[in-house]
Amino acid sequence: MSAMAHEHEPLTQEEVLLEGFLALDTPEGFRAELIEGEIVVTPPPEGAHEANISRIIRQVARHSAVDMDVSGNKGLAVPRGGQCVKNHVIPDLTFAEARVGLFDDAGAWMPCDEVAMVVEVTSTRADRDRTAKRHCYARGGIPLYLLADREKNSVTLLSEPGEDDYRQVNTMRPPPLPTVAARPGRCVT
Repeated sequence: MSAMAHEHEPLTQEEVLLEGFLALDTPEGFRAELIEGEIVVTPPPEGAHEANISRIIRQVARHSAVDMDVSGNKGLAVPRGGQCVKNHVIPDLTFAEARVGLFDDAGAWMPCDEVAMVVEVTSTRADRDRTAKRHCYARGGIPLYLLADREKNSVTLLSEPGEDDYRQVNTMRPPPLPTVAARPGRCVT
C-alpha cells in the first residue's frame, strides 16, 4: 500500500489575516476588531464614555415601543466590503427586540440578522466610528446606527441601510443650556 500525499490549497492572504485575528489573545478588558482588513485593538473605555453608554441604555429602555435586550461589546460578523475579509466589529451597544432572544445562544461572533440597532460612543479613534464602522453596519443591514460623537458634541441617527451606507442621516446637537443665576428660579441665557 502506498500513502497518497494530500495537497492543501495555500491559504489566501485574507484567510491568514482572519485566522490570525480569531487567534488573538487580547489583554483583559481590551477588545480586538477586524475592520476593513485592519486589526484594531482598543483599550478599556474611560468613565465619560461609559456614562454616555449608560444614558443611552436608559433612554432606549424608557422610550422604545417594545421591550429591548442589550449587549455591551457583542461581536458582530458583517459582510465584507472592498478587498478585505469579512469584518468582525464590536459595537459599544447592540440592541434587539427581547421577544427574539437574540443573545441567548449567540457565539462570540454572531451575524447581524435581527439586530435592531447598534450604538457607538466616540473615543480615541472617532473617525473609525464615523466612517468604517458606519459602512460595516449598513452592509450588515442593521436598521439603526446611533453615533454619539463626543468630539463634535452631536448625536447622529443613521437609518435605511443600503448596500454600503445609510440613506437617512439625522444629526442633532444639544441646544445651548441656560446659565443658572445665583438666585433660584432665575435663568440667564
